Amino acid sequence: MRKLGLIGGVSWTSTARYYEIINKGVHRQLGGLSSARVGIESLNFADVARCVTDNDWECAAGHVVQAAQRLEAGGAEALLICANSLHRVYDKVVAAVGIPIIHIVDVIGARLRADGIRTAALVGTSNVMLDKNYRQRLVGHGVSLLPGDAELALRIDRIVYDELATGKPNREAERYMKSELTDIAKEGVQAAILASTELEMVVDVTANVLPIYDGTRIHAKAGVDFILGS
Repeated sequence: MRKLGLIGGVSWTSTARYYEIINKGVHRQLGGLSSARVGIESLNFADVARCVTDNDWECAAGHVVQAAQRLEAGGAEALLICANSLHRVYDKVVAAVGIPIIHIVDVIGARLRADGIRTAALVGTSNVMLDKNYRQRLVGHGVSLLPGDAELALRIDRIVYDELATGKPNREAERYMKSELTDIAKEGVQAAILASTELEMVVDVTANVLPIYDGTRIHAKAGVDFILGS
């Protein structure tokens, strides 16, 4: 079993979900008392959020790079950045370590391609949903995306940062996301991509009129595959 490093705490709620999915996936494959070999560097989200709020990505990169280097020094053989928005500093982190970093967009794109999905809506916070680099990387996997919806992105910002990042999902957010996804289905796309690692807390990915691709689950499953060498 190979050791995987998780750069987490951004937020802790989604990092906990990564840890759960990865360990359940390893146990499902190996059985018995098996669990995953995982190291976690849990950042203080308040520090990172201040960088992002100020649009200071050099500051954000500094936190993530240091976490990556600590994980590598601790024996991690590959890394996951457990946040969509922080993949904006992916190249800087890759340059700072000697181990691979599994990019969330690449594994989402591979899953969409395998399922024959050619058109989709990207649903996430404004730092992702409206980020041209994130979108272009996904388009590079052969997926055509609906234009970003700034109003939806700002509402998701409030849901994620005011509620989900502190572990406080509520029914109003569930109803809002279900209504928005129903409207998105009318746009003629084949699927919606949840590009915020917290959104599955208020979106039932199995009970929508549109197929939902949850980036958290897909990314974490890629981590399982790395750990098991599959």
